Amino acid sequence: MAGRKSDAEKWITKDGLLLLESFARDGLTDKQIAKHKVGVSERTFTTWKEKYPSIVTALKKGKAPVDVQVENMLLRSAMGFTKTIREAVKLRQRGGTEIIEYVDKEIYIPPNITAQIFWLKNRKPEYWRDNL
Repeated sequence: MAGRKSDAEKWITKDGLLLLESFARDGLTDKQIAKHKVGVSERTFTTWKEKYPSIVTALKKGKAPVDVQVENMLLRSAMGFTKTIREAVKLRQRGGTEIIEYVDKEIYIPPNITAQIFWLKNRKPEYWRDNL
């Protein structure tokens, strides 16, 4: 049974839509949002999305920034990058006491072959598909 109209109306308010957007931005799937945040079945939530386009808009708006971040990290991983890490170094002082000093160190993260394959198969399938 689809959720009561009053249940849906709570989520199509300005505050409700903002919450839905934030749940999507947090990386939750529509199924997780329905079940764990809204308290309805996935089927009911799908019905609401069909009936209230503002819900779909809020979910897309929340997912977009995270999708861009993941895309950027995938590309970065595929190409390799340098990263600064902070490393603790023990130093012995006169008299035998030890102190810890922190040193910034740059390390190189080599390209990730799996990320490269994934990127190429999806971005240039005409050249990189498995089956010709």
